Amino acid sequence: MSSSFEKWFSTDWVTLLAIVLSAVGIYIAIIVFTRLAGKRSFSKMSSFDFAMTVAVGSVIATTVLSASVSLLEGIIGLASIYLLQLSVALLRRFEFIKAAVDNSPLLLMNGTEILHKNLKKARVSEDDLRSKLREANVLKLQQVRAVIFETTGDISVLHTSDEETELEQWLLKNVKK
Repeated sequence: MSSSFEKWFSTDWVTLLAIVLSAVGIYIAIIVFTRLAGKRSFSKMSSFDFAMTVAVGSVIATTVLSASVSLLEGIIGLASIYLLQLSVALLRRFEFIKAAVDNSPLLLMNGTEILHKNLKKARVSEDDLRSKLREANVLKLQQVRAVIFETTGDISVLHTSDEETELEQWLLKNVKK
């Protein structure tokens, strides 16, 4: 048992040097690929963007810490993920690809009306909704014009203290009601 425990905390200089060099190499590759692909690579715009972030993290960890994956293999893996992400970004012009990859925003409140069916769909409780309204400094429900469960999982509260101001419908384009 003692030798297993010691193995956790021991290594050799060659292994440490390989980890450091792999970390530096994969770090440089991420910077280069992110500059080429753009910042969207790490945004939380859609489920595909989220998958991209997780995949990149996995490749980084495997490349840096696994002796069975070379630096070149890690860089090729990263390049493949970035190429996939760029391809899907271009293919989003087609509606069926966009529908398969992107989430749709969902209306949770239409003015003062709470849309319970949509709350359930989004798995948002009334307590969560109240919390977001307080975060947005809503003092009266009459101030609320719309509450939207965004494609990113965030909740947006559109409100005003001017009760005569109406919400521009352009802001609700593509929001599921």
